[in-house]
Amino acid sequence: MASDLVRFSVAIPGALLAEFDAYAARRGTLANRSEALRDLIREKLVEEDLRTPEEEVVGSITMVYDHHTPDLTRKLDEIQHAHTREIVSAMHVHLDHHNCLEIIAVRGKGEDIYRLADCLLGVKGVAHGQLTCTATGSAMSNGAGHAHGHDHEHAHDHAHDHEHAHEHSAG
Repeated sequence: MASDLVRFSVAIPGALLAEFDAYAARRGTLANRSEALRDLIREKLVEEDLRTPEEEVVGSITMVYDHHTPDLTRKLDEIQHAHTREIVSAMHVHLDHHNCLEIIAVRGKGEDIYRLADCLLGVKGVAHGQLTCTATGSAMSNGAGHAHGHDHEHAHDHAHDHEHAHEHSAG
């Protein structure tokens, strides 16, 4: 791999470099600036790959909402039941008397997952929400053949053709 490395210079303000070094230190797994920069480049390449509508993605949709909002839970349930192909699992947590946290694991074509997230997060009464996802295809192996920042293999779970029960927990 060393023969594949290319050195280049970057001009950067000192304060920005200090913030970057602090970021790398917080991550704890980054041995040096070069490794930290490689990880950021891989991360951005994966994000770019997610913008390809045909790319397979996996991720989670996280929402916080007031379950007392009229008709909100019915609308969220209808949307989720219409997307059982993309929804792998869901967890519902009662945060307090009014607010609930819902975390939905998703998998499918990028365009379908982004559309699902837009539908759920756009329902009136959802106070905050976010889609977080990553590609499952070629973007995961950009760079040194492995996007985890190191060279050994990990076991990876794979999709099944059968449905999974949705998990609900009260807390």
